[in-house]
Amino acid sequence: MAAAVAAADEKLEKLRDAVAKLDQISENEKAGFTSLVSRYLSGEAEQIEWSKIQTPTDEVVVPYDTLAPAPEDLDATKKLLDKLVVLKLNGGLGTTMGCTGPKSVIEVRNGFTFLDLIVIQIESLNKKYGCNVPLLLMNSFNTHDDTQKIVEKYSSSNIEIHTFNQSQYPRIVTEDFLPLPSKGKSGKDGWYPPGHGDVFPSLNNSGKLDTLLSQGKEYVFVANSDNLGAIVDIKILNHLIHNQNEYCMEVTPKTLADVKGGTLISYEGRVQLLEIAQVPDEHVNEFKSIEKFKIFNTNNLWVNLKAIKRLVEGEALKMEIIPNPKEVDGVKVLQLETAAGAAIRFFDKAIGINVPRSRFLPVKATSDLLLVQSDLYTLVDGFVISNPARANPSNPSIELGPEFKKVANFLARFKSIPSIVELDSLKVSGDVWFGSGITLKGKVTITAKSGVKLEISDGAVLENKDINGPEDL
Repeated sequence: MAAAVAAADEKLEKLRDAVAKLDQISENEKAGFTSLVSRYLSGEAEQIEWSKIQTPTDEVVVPYDTLAPAPEDLDATKKLLDKLVVLKLNGGLGTTMGCTGPKSVIEVRNGFTFLDLIVIQIESLNKKYGCNVPLLLMNSFNTHDDTQKIVEKYSSSNIEIHTFNQSQYPRIVTEDFLPLPSKGKSGKDGWYPPGHGDVFPSLNNSGKLDTLLSQGKEYVFVANSDNLGAIVDIKILNHLIHNQNEYCMEVTPKTLADVKGGTLISYEGRVQLLEIAQVPDEHVNEFKSIEKFKIFNTNNLWVNLKAIKRLVEGEALKMEIIPNPKEVDGVKVLQLETAAGAAIRFFDKAIGINVPRSRFLPVKATSDLLLVQSDLYTLVDGFVISNPARANPSNPSIELGPEFKKVANFLARFKSIPSIVELDSLKVSGDVWFGSGITLKGKVTITAKSGVKLEISDGAVLENKDINGPEDL
């Protein structure tokens, strides 16, 4: 045991020396990184004792429909909103969808990007209530330069927009546990952004936290920039201010599509996030069942700013470390990351709120883009609103083959997005092309055989169809 500790200490010392010589990052980043590595090497990850897990009560995970209504008085609402800041996590690139640059500038609907919609939403809030809700964008070194250029186009809007960067940490070479950049990898490949758990120290290190506190701001609403359902909710804000909850995680009922999402549990008297990576192998199936763990984390978080300041300065936010192994040019590397949701157990009076599914509408792939561009939704003041004509409360399940993976290819294969208000499921594989004005209903499967181009003609109505070739149309 002593030998293992000594070996870990030596590893850390060598790494610390190498990191001290890296001049691309700040002293704060060096300190944050070595602290993270030190925690990782000490193996302080607490194993969850499965038998101690309890299902949270309605006091801990509050049902949304039990919240008091938002005040009807415009002045009272303005007072609440003047305490709020909206922060979007904007560090992701659109690479998985075949785009270059920040994911938030992918066009979502009617020519508007994620960022356009976010800005329009906050503009309409500020206008309606005469309040001043600022927008913060947490970029990574991957998205910073592009975002700065894009933000200029909103300079005449009625919102204050602040940008800041999350930390930049060096990837660790697995073989000898030294930072990749100290081996001559000076480009972007040598570095990584350490997950959105970094939002709290970065907000503080950037000086933005002090600025917001000096303006009398009290709460920050943090959400992923690609979640179109993550809009400001005055009822939630009102509840947190009245009950002095320092932290709130929005959770929503799990469907079979969300079995890997983190869930909230009560553990040793505190509310805690349980992620699949923490679950012992013999309990993984139980974790994935929607019987025992009925809710999952949407990553819409509401956090008290003074509490963030107190915990960051006290170095108290020791979130679970997520080791993320990667390969860069054939070299095996390790990234250590943290998640913002895991911070819930360090805040006082932390709660979850079980919100309607409509507050979780992420666009992770072109199949999600098909949903939000279709007639399932309309756009009002930047808000993506469900079409009341849809009888089924959950969205259709959509599986598109690799030919549709990139946004450009996806758009090219649809002359117009089909009507899917009455669709239950769609599965498309092979070289399939859609005309305009098509209606899909029930369960539809379209499979083009290898080497065959299958075209669905303009105006076609497909209901409960299984199409394997032109003869089935």
